[in-house]
Order: sequence, then structure tokens, then C-alpha cells
Amino acid sequence: MDEDEYLLLSGIQHFAYCKRRWALVHIEQQWEDNVFTYRGQIMHKKADNPLLFETRGDVIISRALPIVSHQLRIYGVSDIVEYHSCETGVSLPDHEGTWNIVPIEYKSGKKKDWECYDVQLCCQAMCLEEMFHTNISSGFLYYGKSRRRVEVMFDDALRNRVISLIAEMYQLFDAGITPPAIYQKYCESCSMIDVCMPQLSEKKWCVSMYLNSGRVR
Repeated sequence: MDEDEYLLLSGIQHFAYCKRRWALVHIEQQWEDNVFTYRGQIMHKKADNPLLFETRGDVIISRALPIVSHQLRIYGVSDIVEYHSCETGVSLPDHEGTWNIVPIEYKSGKKKDWECYDVQLCCQAMCLEEMFHTNISSGFLYYGKSRRRVEVMFDDALRNRVISLIAEMYQLFDAGITPPAIYQKYCESCSMIDVCMPQLSEKKWCVSMYLNSGRVR
């Protein structure tokens, strides 16, 4: 696989959240951090340590597992993959028995009903299904603030949504198109707001108003 020919799996979360945000990062190669992205980086430090490999009873835990789907033409890294001992499942090298695969994605905040988190986790599951030749019915989002897992079911609607988003990502990426800015209430918490400048898309804003808003550094 030539990585240059595949899109990053992590991008599907950005794309589902805001297509312009995804394009600024993945097409124009721009990025800005804020307190929310920094918290996320801290949250992932342990999860993204590939040297950490644990066995807890009937569960094997792997971290920072490289994953890929040649059908979807997408690749990335899964935060945590758990292998649960079961009667019918996949075989693992150097381990007896069969195992059920459960992907887990870490999020730094509290539970949110955001589609972007669900599609990211489902996309990871679809990669793992292709790699291990198995079926994965569900996974979990782990929220650092509440320290709780929330189960996500990978139904047909969510899987089709993943496929549709990736197809649209490739259309924009191949065409080199960055969608225009549309100001929404969630823009204020986006780390890319000073790059995106969504306020300028509103008729009531003008360049002079933006310059006087205090955002220019």
C-alpha cells in the first residue's frame, strides 16, 4: 500500500463535524491547537503507546494498532483494541482460543451525541473486519471527563454513512476543493476558527469588523 494514495482515517471525524475544517487540515495542510485539542493529545498519550500490551483475565488489550481498509482506501491507528475470549471468533498469533474484537476510541471531554465520533469508531471497526476477516457488531467511546464507556452499535445505517462520507472526502480531495465557510455555533470552540474565519461568510461582517474583533494576533 502506498500511503499517499489513501486518506487518513482520523479525517472522517473532522469531515463529519465540518467539511471545511477537514479540507483546511487534509487538503491545505493547516492546523491550529486550542485547549480542547491539547486535552485530547494528553488523553491519547497512554492509549497511543504501542509498547503497552496487556492481558487482563480473558481480555487482551493492544494499543495504537495500525489499521487499514483497502476497500475503503483509508488507513490510520486505533486507540485501543480489546480481544475478548469467546467460543467463536478470530485466532490470534501466540494465543490459544478464539477472540471477539472490540475497538475503543478515547475522547477527552464528556459524552456528546455527535455523529462524527460514531462514524470514526465505525470506520475503525470496518478496517478491523477486513483485516481479521470477521464481523464486529459494536465498539465503545471512552470519555475522559466522566471516565465511562458508551457503546456504539455498528448498524447498516452507520456503515453506509461511513462509506458515503469517505466517497465525498475523495471527491473533494481529488478536486482540491475547500468548501466555503458557514458560521455555526460550534465554530467558537473550533481550533481552526482563526484560519477558517467563518464570520466573514456572514453579510453583517466585513474585513474591518473582523480586524477589530480581537482575533488578529
